[in-house]
Amino acid sequence: MTSSSTAAPPSRRRWLTLVIVGLAQLMVVLDATIVNIALPAAQSDLGFSNGDRQWVITAYSLAFGSLLLLGGRLSDLIGRKLTFVIGLIGFALASAWAGAAPDFTTLVAARALQGAFGALLAPTALAVLTTTFTVPKERARAFGVFGAIAGAGGAVGLLLGGVLTEKLDWRWNLYINVVIAAVAVIGVLLFVPRIERHGPRPRLDVPGTLLVSAGLFGVVFGFANAETDGWESPLAWGTLVAAAVLLAGFVAWQSRAAHPLLPLQVLRDRNRAAAYISILVAGAGMFGIFLFVTYFLQVSLAFSPIQTGLAFLPMIVMLVLAAQLSTNLLLPRFGPKIMVTAGMTLGVLGMLLLTRLDLDSSYVANVLPALVVMGTAMGTIMPGSMQTATLGVDRHFAGVASALVNTSQQIGGSIGTAMLNTIAAAAATDYITAHAPATPDVVASAAVASYSTVYWWAAGIFALGAVVAGLLFRTRSSTAALLAARPTSNDDAAEPVVAH
Repeated sequence: MTSSSTAAPPSRRRWLTLVIVGLAQLMVVLDATIVNIALPAAQSDLGFSNGDRQWVITAYSLAFGSLLLLGGRLSDLIGRKLTFVIGLIGFALASAWAGAAPDFTTLVAARALQGAFGALLAPTALAVLTTTFTVPKERARAFGVFGAIAGAGGAVGLLLGGVLTEKLDWRWNLYINVVIAAVAVIGVLLFVPRIERHGPRPRLDVPGTLLVSAGLFGVVFGFANAETDGWESPLAWGTLVAAAVLLAGFVAWQSRAAHPLLPLQVLRDRNRAAAYISILVAGAGMFGIFLFVTYFLQVSLAFSPIQTGLAFLPMIVMLVLAAQLSTNLLLPRFGPKIMVTAGMTLGVLGMLLLTRLDLDSSYVANVLPALVVMGTAMGTIMPGSMQTATLGVDRHFAGVASALVNTSQQIGGSIGTAMLNTIAAAAATDYITAHAPATPDVVASAAVASYSTVYWWAAGIFALGAVVAGLLFRTRSSTAALLAARPTSNDDAAEPVVAH
């Protein structure tokens, strides 16, 4: 039986909670792309070099990626409502500081602080959703909305960033977070219930926290360094090797720690492991859409920032529609094995369509069909993967399980950034060498050729994801049988195990 302390809030409050969680998730996700649009104007205003420019992005991703598991565990330990409020207020203050930055150093420091509070906020938002929606049908709808926001946030950031930069000032790309956070804080205080913890409060796993934070920092920093200095950089490889050692040490420590930061049983579930891998693969593959299609639209087709953002709107619409169709109709019928695999296959198709782009291509005839297919792909992949990743987790570990979703997405994006950028640079150099001298027409053609190479690789990434999803996810019937045979504890009752 479920105790009264963990009873579900009234229906109206549940859906208001979804709105608040969605706002918080949108703020964190769009921040990854909205600042990209503002960078040229910020660089002109503050006077930093092209070499320094990457640190405005890297500082955020380093803090965010390395502290996600700690943020998720803190939400388990001190309470999700309190952690949610702290995360929102901290993110807003850091955003205001970054927006008002008088120099480059202040901007980078503020962006790092944004990343730290984002690492507290993102897993807490998903954990609140996980423990609020316990009825299977409502849970599916809620995760459909959440998955759509997670997938579309990057494109929304491009559109919003273009509007704010052109119509107001680059600093409003950061100030906008203050407005969103203020609305979300009021909503949390009014509508998100506080769930009392029963029993002894576990302690924080300090050695595990240090090991995994340092290891994840090394992963993000290593790939970021490979992006800028090339894969031959000793610093990149040295950092990645050190990160692998630290993460291996973390796994070994978790098997014997009295209060593990990440209980290994969270990862031992086959469906859940498949979901995390799928999110990582989708994050790596989607990088090819947002960055290189943006380059193509702005450089090759001469789109303005606002036009570029509007160009992604059809993808957002298809993503939202596919997410709702998937979670409400298709996922309950077919399960994640078929749906995520189908989504990855659509991702392959979308990338193959993009490989056909050249300097004579147009948006409507050539770019739009690919974006529609990619929106459908992500709307099919993300909701099912996210729902499966947190399904059946003991409510006391919902925060850290949710943090793994964000960690998978972040690491996937870091790998995609480094790998695809390196591939694009090498392909462009090879094209120019083969078609010397480097006239403006040759350079323009080299850029488009490099994008095409990237899309082929991204298609391969999605193909790998399709294979992994098809092999690892259990069938719907076997999952239902396994979960039906699982004994239910009081904790599980608060966050019920539901077969897709």
